[in-house]
Amino acid sequence: MSIQQVTVLGATGSIGVSTLDVLARHPERYAVFALTADRKWQVLATQCLQHNPRYAVLNDMAAAVALAEELRRQGCKTEVLQGADALAQVASHADTHVVMAAIVGAAGLLPTLAAVKAGKKVLLANKEALVMAGGLFTRAVAEHGATLLPIDSEHNAIFQCLPNHRADYLVDGLQSSGVRKILLTASGGPFRNTPLADLKTVTPEQACAHPNWSMGQKISVDSATMLNKGLELIEACWLFNTRPEQVQVVIHPQSVIHSMVEYVDGSVLAQLGNPDMRTPIAHALAWPERIASGVASLDIIATARLDFSAPDYERFPCLHLAQQAAARAATAPTILNAANEVAVAAFLQRKIRFDQIAQVITSVLDKQDVIEPDSLELVIASDQKARELAHSVILAL
Repeated sequence: MSIQQVTVLGATGSIGVSTLDVLARHPERYAVFALTADRKWQVLATQCLQHNPRYAVLNDMAAAVALAEELRRQGCKTEVLQGADALAQVASHADTHVVMAAIVGAAGLLPTLAAVKAGKKVLLANKEALVMAGGLFTRAVAEHGATLLPIDSEHNAIFQCLPNHRADYLVDGLQSSGVRKILLTASGGPFRNTPLADLKTVTPEQACAHPNWSMGQKISVDSATMLNKGLELIEACWLFNTRPEQVQVVIHPQSVIHSMVEYVDGSVLAQLGNPDMRTPIAHALAWPERIASGVASLDIIATARLDFSAPDYERFPCLHLAQQAAARAATAPTILNAANEVAVAAFLQRKIRFDQIAQVITSVLDKQDVIEPDSLELVIASDQKARELAHSVILAL
């Protein structure tokens, strides 16, 4: 078996770190080709010294200079590159076999699309790529013969529960496989039982304290508002070529069942496991084979019980906004995502309250026209306009 060269976009984030852990367990199968980050050059330096990639890419110029100096001092031969073009370069490089797309937010769209257009095996952890440009993205997958495998634990679970673990649902849709609906599970985050009146005084620290998963700040806040689940609903529609009304969100606080698929004959298949992202990462890396991930076996006896409930839209208005955007389609999800990124950043900087995140998104969706994008330039323009509107809304609050 030839060794596969892997590029990790977003190496210093939680998904990137977990990916490197899995890769290190299988040196006979995988080698690290390139590692990328935004500005955390110290963390990237440690990763480069451990994994010895050919390239390291940083978005921030000063960070790239610092990294190059540190690696030179340490005698590491990794070549340091900088900027968005360099991200696309390592994602589409002829010597790259697999690309882990784990850059958070809209910044991940262009390098992930570059990997798709180069026909790579793309492990998609950046849901925003599909939320922002689902139609353009999925068409590019088909046109360029790329292999697209989901990394979000929920989408990976759905994929594992589909028949024959096929990867051609982008073309056929779920109807042809006898699937009635997808049940997308959600933990409910840290505020599932918090009195509604108390949500006005939630701090960034409280919002980032997820009860089950260890994640970055932005995705942790999205989980607390359940906007993250709304983005996952939109992503599921594109990944599996299905309609929003066929995706049901289910609160499941234990995070043991990662999602379910219901068939027309009444069968419901579920994928279970400990809440550890190394499981879906290992599954997608080796697909259609299986490899060890380092995740402990699920103790179903100790788990003891599994609870389920419907989401409360008064508590989680962001989820409802995402469902509405999914139904409207076109650039509505792009606008939703952009407004949310700006609002979450403002909340983390303590410029707005937690409950005002939904207010910002609602206002931007009301103010901006939804259009059918026929180019990536239109998607990016819509994203930029939504961000500008979100900033103006925040200033007016």
